[in-house]
Amino acid sequence: MQDRAPVIYLSHGAPPLADDRRWTAELAQWSEALEKPRNILMVSAHWEDAPVTLGSSTGAPLVYDFWGFPLRYYEVTYDAPPAPALADDVTKLLTTPGHAASTPVHRDESRGLDHGAYVPLKEMFPAADVPVLQLSMPTLDPRGLFEIGRRLAPLREAGTLIVGSGFTTHNLRWFHPREDPDGTPPQASAEFDQWAREAMAARDVDALLDFLARAPAAREAHPRTEHFAPLFVTLGAAYESGGLENSSVIDGFWFGLSKRSWQFV
Repeated sequence: MQDRAPVIYLSHGAPPLADDRRWTAELAQWSEALEKPRNILMVSAHWEDAPVTLGSSTGAPLVYDFWGFPLRYYEVTYDAPPAPALADDVTKLLTTPGHAASTPVHRDESRGLDHGAYVPLKEMFPAADVPVLQLSMPTLDPRGLFEIGRRLAPLREAGTLIVGSGFTTHNLRWFHPREDPDGTPPQASAEFDQWAREAMAARDVDALLDFLARAPAAREAHPRTEHFAPLFVTLGAAYESGGLENSSVIDGFWFGLSKRSWQFV
């Protein structure tokens, strides 16, 4: 029987992540240390839709949700198998009759994986042989997302890898692609990254859920919070099924943005 799958939150970068030898090697090394999951549930910063919506379980084309990049980035493919059984399981977990936190679940069979999903998956699971399903974020409220994660926690026992895909700091005013990707980050990015590292190491759920009030430079690091929001789904899933023991698997900065990523056991 497959062991309980971990939960991960990763910083995913823009499509040019694929050209960064260091970062792609870090993602590949991370996946090599994981037991191959039975399937993957992706929560990406790039899909907000209420109520909760499930992406294609039949294999819709990728969503190239970015503009102004060279043609080669629009020619990338990632033909992972669809995950209809996982879609059914997610629906059951989130719509349990009589449960106070029950929420309706819609399906959009026309929506394929967006770049927050396929860009990191292409580096971590390049064979594209693991079924993948994407789940929308119906809100950016940390506690609402945390509760969704708690409801999804049983998926881990069946070998589902729950992945939150965002960016630990995300202020595109700091992003200057003509500069050194490994250059010194802005002070606000470094301060927020350090706070997040310490809060996660302390397993301080309350602080993390209240990050806008408690973290230094929070509104500079996240002028809009959608890239930190997937973390709260993963926190909920980890918390519900055994606690928040975690490790920071990837750290450092990419064009000033913190690419710190965590794994929960």
